[in-house]
Amino acid sequence: MAFEMLTTILESGWPKATAVVVPGGPTLTYAALRDEVERVAALLAGAGLRRGGPVSIILGNSLEYLVTFLAATRAGAVAAPLNPAYTAAEFRFYMEDAGTRLALLPPGPHEARKAAVTLSIPVIEATSDPAGRVHLSRGDAELTARRDREPSGKDDVALFLHTSGTTSRPKGVPLTHGNLLASLKNIRETYKLTPQDVAMVVMPLFHVHGLLGVAFATFSSGGSIVVPPKFSAGAFWEVQHSSGATWYSAVPTIHKILLDRADQDSAPHKSFRFIRSCSSPLSASLLGRVEERFGAPVLEAYGMTEASHQMSSNPLPPGRRLAGTVGQGTGVRIAIMDENGFKLPSGERGEVVIQGPNVTRGYRNNPGANTKSFTDGWFRTGDQGFLSPDGYLTLTGRLKELINRGGEKISPIEVEEALLAHPAVSEVVCFALPDAKYGEAVQAAVVLRTDCGEAALRVFCQERLAAFKVPDRIFVAEELPRTATGKVQRRHVAAKFAGQA
Repeated sequence: MAFEMLTTILESGWPKATAVVVPGGPTLTYAALRDEVERVAALLAGAGLRRGGPVSIILGNSLEYLVTFLAATRAGAVAAPLNPAYTAAEFRFYMEDAGTRLALLPPGPHEARKAAVTLSIPVIEATSDPAGRVHLSRGDAELTARRDREPSGKDDVALFLHTSGTTSRPKGVPLTHGNLLASLKNIRETYKLTPQDVAMVVMPLFHVHGLLGVAFATFSSGGSIVVPPKFSAGAFWEVQHSSGATWYSAVPTIHKILLDRADQDSAPHKSFRFIRSCSSPLSASLLGRVEERFGAPVLEAYGMTEASHQMSSNPLPPGRRLAGTVGQGTGVRIAIMDENGFKLPSGERGEVVIQGPNVTRGYRNNPGANTKSFTDGWFRTGDQGFLSPDGYLTLTGRLKELINRGGEKISPIEVEEALLAHPAVSEVVCFALPDAKYGEAVQAAVVLRTDCGEAALRVFCQERLAAFKVPDRIFVAEELPRTATGKVQRRHVAAKFAGQA
């Protein structure tokens, strides 16, 4: 099936088939969802939205989020979703950088509303009713004026996001309809998604993981999605049972939360067709424990914003799943390149580079970053790794996060794997702090499941790592700082423990 613009993924579902289920709320068929998207697209056009105009969508996981996102792209505009938890200053930066022309918000006070007022950006409030109809309003007046939409083509930008900015100022990433459709096809084919599949959306929809990796990939297969307003471990298995969900995708943090509560929540020992993990490294030990407890294959994948999410994945059974790897390229060419732009043979470490129709053509208004990020048509991911002879990719860390201890380059992931092998360690993150003698010192922070001292953990590492890789300090924490998508960013952890060091 050849698609030309994002909203044509809704043509994959039978009109009377279920498209969206909101637990405790409405259920929409594909026919009803298509009608809502068309109607709201006309309302947005009637409100002044024009082709190519960026729309900041600041809504939680909900029916109105899905409808307004698809409606914005149907109207020829650019969907630019933002994390609702940002501060007013963050909203100002992202809206201004995106060139936002319209902001979609929930009713009531909001930091994004303050930012929009400061930037003179019109605000429209979005809600939905129990019947599944989405309402748009300005103040007390509901929008009723409609205008013909200006549909886009595959080369027009559909989605505008920012990189997470772990090592530099966030960069704007424009993704075209063609980029998104190519990625959805890759995801759909990797997991053999069909109209019989039901996906639970547990990740935020403002992030490509939840949006493309789960929701829209499922739409493109004609399947159904279940969209709770937020992840709730206590309600997870009840929703899975009542909806008949066949798969979900999440960060390792969520897998671990579900695993730790499994017996308490009477979780089934035979659950999903498969469980997907992405957006953060999944330890081999956690993967094995999740598979064993929930009776489903766990497939680790590798994705990033610049690639419209997925680049590689471990395959479904009977394909070979290799714990510790992120699998093989999924419709994406993957190679390893040295710092001079030469491709390296299998087994040698270097920078992971990619090519494919899902990859962005470049950052917005950032020629310097584009020059550094593209070499001979290959996009440089900034991740270090190596390929096996049969194309399985192992990631060894972010290039800018490698710890340089007196000239020795140390992968934080390698240190984390060593510590996670200790039965007392529940979570760990390794990071660098400045050191007068070596330039950088290896440090780690752990969350423990049982009591264990720092000295014992260091001895454990010494038995598994070269001496220069053993952390000088291991901090014990109640919890690790996380982003809204559940990621642990090393710079935040380093900042938290720098004073104690």
